Amino acid sequence: MTATIDILERLVAFNTVSRESNLDLIRWVQERLEAAGAATRLVPSDDGRKANLFATLGPADRPGVLLSGHSDVVPVEGQAWTSDPFRLTRRDGKLFGRGTADMKGFIAAALALFDRAANQQATGRSLSQPLHLALSYDEEVGCLGVRRLIEMMAALPVRPRFCIVGEPTGMQVVTAHKGKTALRAECHGVECHSSLAPQGLNAIHMASDLLTGLRRIQNHLRDDGARDDAYDVPWTTIHAGVIQGGEALNIVPNRCRLDFEIRHLPQDPVGPLLDSIQAEADAIVRRLRPDFPAAGLSVAELSSYPALDTDSTAEVVGFVKALTGGNSTGKISFGTEGGLFQQRLSMPTVVCGPGSIGEAHKPDEFIAEDQLAACDRMLDALLARLT
Repeated sequence: MTATIDILERLVAFNTVSRESNLDLIRWVQERLEAAGAATRLVPSDDGRKANLFATLGPADRPGVLLSGHSDVVPVEGQAWTSDPFRLTRRDGKLFGRGTADMKGFIAAALALFDRAANQQATGRSLSQPLHLALSYDEEVGCLGVRRLIEMMAALPVRPRFCIVGEPTGMQVVTAHKGKTALRAECHGVECHSSLAPQGLNAIHMASDLLTGLRRIQNHLRDDGARDDAYDVPWTTIHAGVIQGGEALNIVPNRCRLDFEIRHLPQDPVGPLLDSIQAEADAIVRRLRPDFPAAGLSVAELSSYPALDTDSTAEVVGFVKALTGGNSTGKISFGTEGGLFQQRLSMPTVVCGPGSIGEAHKPDEFIAEDQLAACDRMLDALLARLT
């Protein structure tokens, strides 16, 4: 495990918050992998500031297994960290730093595995099946980068047999997660002096009306919608996270922006929900237009990714359970790129990685050392299966 921790220390030191470039980290990883004998390929973003990485060690004419992770992390501003978030701190069996749990711990373990596989091959014990690694950018803002990577992988002569997404699941094999659609509502009203408020159309009030409609839809989903008790939150949720509007207290605001999201169960298609939300927006505008012809309320998608839904009896599930030694499977409410691998490449996929999502995105994010050790053991078992 020492090698994994040493690699994690280097990974944490790269500031790969989604708004920043990830190229320094990707190039460092690429050099390591090529030194281990892996064939690598970069898939850059349009502006060239970021890149995905795909690597293969072993015979590329056979399927093998794909390990998938993301290089970006969430911001640290406004969080009360007690140590430098971009410097790994070791204390009481825990490793603190931004991205340790989500999900540089898994990436470190995967890179250490490539080193062990290379050392094994140097002794004459070659891989009979290849080991693949996919690292993507901008997962935290909508699984954006991996889509380009998947386009590249779709053209591979031989695709990986299985995919293991290493998001933090406490090393439990996860077969399903919710899909997500992020949306933005733009409310357009009529501004005026606040002393004449009834003569204007308050865009913040319009956003409030839409929020009321969203809560009504949410309550219906909770009480009468699809349900799966295997999830921590067993129904489809609607969550409003950002509202921005107004310039001054004495001005009736003519603009307000509301950002919200849907996290839907695999069996709960998002299309009808989007129709219901649009109907709420249209009803608000119809009510206001007779008195305020300039009233407007648009709803647009910011990003989305599909749910993952792998049958618990699928071959990939038994394969990864055998690697971990665990008997149970689970489902998670947070999302991953796994649904995209399943949807666009028809690739059997599960999620299984070290750490807890409960420690992610928080100040003093950490991963327990015993979780990294468990991940190393799983990956050693994978290496044995590929040899």
